[in-house]
Amino acid sequence: MVKKKILITGGSGYIGGRLCLHFANEGYSVTSLCHSKIPSNQDWVSKMEKVVIGDVRDELFLIELAKDNYDIVIHLVSLDHHQSNLSPTFVSSVNITPVWSILEIFSKQGLSKFIYFSTAQIYGTLQDEHVLENQTLKPQNPYGLTHQIGEVLCDYYNRKSSVDCSIIRLSNSYGAPLFEENNCWWLVINDLCQMAYKKKEIVLQSDGSPLRDFIHGWDVCSGVQTVVETSNKQHFVYNLSSGKTLSILDIAEKVKKIYLDRYNVELVITKAKSNHNITEKRVYKIDNSLICQIGFEPKWSLEMGINDLFDFLEKTMFKK
Repeated sequence: MVKKKILITGGSGYIGGRLCLHFANEGYSVTSLCHSKIPSNQDWVSKMEKVVIGDVRDELFLIELAKDNYDIVIHLVSLDHHQSNLSPTFVSSVNITPVWSILEIFSKQGLSKFIYFSTAQIYGTLQDEHVLENQTLKPQNPYGLTHQIGEVLCDYYNRKSSVDCSIIRLSNSYGAPLFEENNCWWLVINDLCQMAYKKKEIVLQSDGSPLRDFIHGWDVCSGVQTVVETSNKQHFVYNLSSGKTLSILDIAEKVKKIYLDRYNVELVITKAKSNHNITEKRVYKIDNSLICQIGFEPKWSLEMGINDLFDFLEKTMFKK
């Protein structure tokens, strides 16, 4: 059986590195496109068909890369939320133009499938609602706006070319990093676990009321594989979420309980003062039933993910 060739842009990133490893372990021929340097994890590198250094803004580079005739491209490259607030010209050159260039160039080389990583932030500020893929998009920041434009490009090529384009609207991922160089400790669950382990305290930057849907990184990989192996141009936008909404305080309480169970130490949770009175609790749900209908099933509970983070911290702290 011939291995399908898959190109993953942003392959050395927090999500990209995990996706590369997952698809390599699943029998795909994986090329990881990294921006500046090859990851230091040699075991990971050994499993890749190729590791390429290049800039997705360089069309000549993309033209050469496309000559390898990939079956699938998963596009992850994007500025983060803060960087996306910089000048529109620069932000567009990273978040928007490469999506267009890749689709235009690779579609002429027989590309079968294009997976675009979007974000649940594209829905805007969520209230008491059930968030479905077909609802009106109301992004509230440049990060969400540029991803909406990326989605429009995918829709265009889905209709006008032979490429099967699919869009992943990711909620919030978490989990231990594959590479030391991955900056992932600002993510809420990662941050709370690291704080608990290193400082023996849990200090929230809010009053604990903000709501989040968190999905573990390995479940993200499983969801993406499900989409890769499904062909349906009529339904090509998928929420990738756990389907469970928790407050930051709920998550902190889970970290506290698991820490107590593991280390027999009860931590204190300190909340920031609220600037507003909460009269009723908003609860939204980022619906994942559409991706579940094509075979996805989240397997990582929050408890499993938190324990895995503590396992990782124990190993890395011991090394140091």
